[in-house]
Amino acid sequence: MAFEELLSDPVIQKYLHELVGPTGMPVAAAPPDGEVTDEELAEELELELNDVRRALFILYENDLARYRRVRDEDSGWLTYLWTFEYENIPENLEEEMHRLLEALEERLEYERTHEFYLSEPAGIRFEFSEAMEFDFQCPETGAPLEPMENDELIEATERHIEELRNELSVDAIR
Repeated sequence: MAFEELLSDPVIQKYLHELVGPTGMPVAAAPPDGEVTDEELAEELELELNDVRRALFILYENDLARYRRVRDEDSGWLTYLWTFEYENIPENLEEEMHRLLEALEERLEYERTHEFYLSEPAGIRFEFSEAMEFDFQCPETGAPLEPMENDELIEATERHIEELRNELSVDAIR
């Protein structure tokens, strides 16, 4: 996928936004060709230098940018020259989807193996052991805790897991 295509994809834009946040998005959304310094980026994008550096470091941590250090012969100062490597984005997104799948499978198991009680007035859900500790009365409102069915939540989680497995071409673990 070409650089421009990657950046026009709304999923990738959302991924970058989640990584760097709104202040770092101008840095992530307009990567220059070739090497660039953080100072040049800050000036070009009219951003605070610290915001640019924060965004660059986050991109670096996620294998989407790399840098090369150059020492000025006269002053001894180090200059960091940054290069963007967005070809890693599809692989990073797939890893995120695998982590989400794992978390959903753990959540599904939790929902299947626990009994829940609900305080309607407070909108708080308690596990059986917690409900028992409170004598099946809401600690905030004093209202009785009612047994709660979570079948719809389980079904929705199962559907989401199935969709992710299909997307990732992963077979069920169980």
